[in-house]
Amino acid sequence: MPGSAFVRISTAALIVVVGIGLQGLRTHAQQRGGTARTDLVTPVNSGANPYRVIRDWAQLQSEARLWGGSNGVAIDRDGKSVWATDRCSPGTAPGCLGTRANPVHHFDESGKEIRSFGGGMFVWPHGIHVDRDGNVWVTDARAAGGDELAKFPGEDKKGSVVVKFSPDGTVLMTLGTPGVRGNPPKALTDPTDVVTDPANGDVYVAESHTDVADPGLVGRISVFDKRGKFLRGIGTSGTGPGEFRTPHAIEFDSHGRLIVADRHNHRIQILTKQGSFVREYDDFGRTSGLAIDRSDVIYTTDSESTARVHPGWQRGIRIGSLKDGKVTVFVPPHALPNSQDGTMGEGIAIDSAGNIFTAEAQLRGVTKYARK
Repeated sequence: MPGSAFVRISTAALIVVVGIGLQGLRTHAQQRGGTARTDLVTPVNSGANPYRVIRDWAQLQSEARLWGGSNGVAIDRDGKSVWATDRCSPGTAPGCLGTRANPVHHFDESGKEIRSFGGGMFVWPHGIHVDRDGNVWVTDARAAGGDELAKFPGEDKKGSVVVKFSPDGTVLMTLGTPGVRGNPPKALTDPTDVVTDPANGDVYVAESHTDVADPGLVGRISVFDKRGKFLRGIGTSGTGPGEFRTPHAIEFDSHGRLIVADRHNHRIQILTKQGSFVREYDDFGRTSGLAIDRSDVIYTTDSESTARVHPGWQRGIRIGSLKDGKVTVFVPPHALPNSQDGTMGEGIAIDSAGNIFTAEAQLRGVTKYARK
């Protein structure tokens, strides 16, 4: 078997802060984020809005079920069809535990489901990425706890991994040991997102989705080669340059730099591939998801800002340039009953025509923002 032993080839929304693992949910959800620097930034809650909103754009047809909360969305290499993950059930828990529902979905450009797969493999599907060859990578951002294993016996060999699929759903590689939270090269800790280097196929995995008050908090990017051999770790937990608290989304820009949505620190960080800090941008809010187009325009979603965790900032989509970090477009949140903050998707993707898609953790499903 190539690589190390670490590789194995092979409808009501719940009004909570979402996109957070069950472990430490209440504490994490109520914690105020940010850094001394980002606390000084004037909230950015305005800008042009050249989009028309299409809610419930993607329809689950093969299983005839309702969407679970969704965190991940990506564009296929064809530039127009859409991939998304969902957690199989409403709310934050139990996710896909105890179900055979397929949480990985492919939709054509009209929102019609082409295929779905991955049933019985995941606990909490999260980030999704399509590589240069069309393969689909999915992170599982949780492993089952003791109470859950008592309720769902036999589910201990799932979770806290990254799975690489072929476009038809064949498992090609697994990074991490299913059901085990830990450190590379044998394990991962609640990975949130994954991206591959288009230049050489190296795999970058963002960790973790654990409670930021945990004294053993993991905040890092783990890097593997295309065969799954562990190469290095980037960063640690903290608030300084090159440190992270919930690196929730990662992408590469046109210069090969790594762009990180450092969510709990309320900033975007730009790093070299080796992990050297380049700069940070603080005008994009409490970023859950990000996408970057060929012109290095950055599209971000803020799904968590509230008066408690990020005073003065609204949830929404903020769009700007990586050249200067200035926001030029702001798309406000959806109206949500019983919530003065509204709601916004977590994951975000941009197709070749300039349309935006977000994965909705609270409202659930996929929303399309069509260019007007």
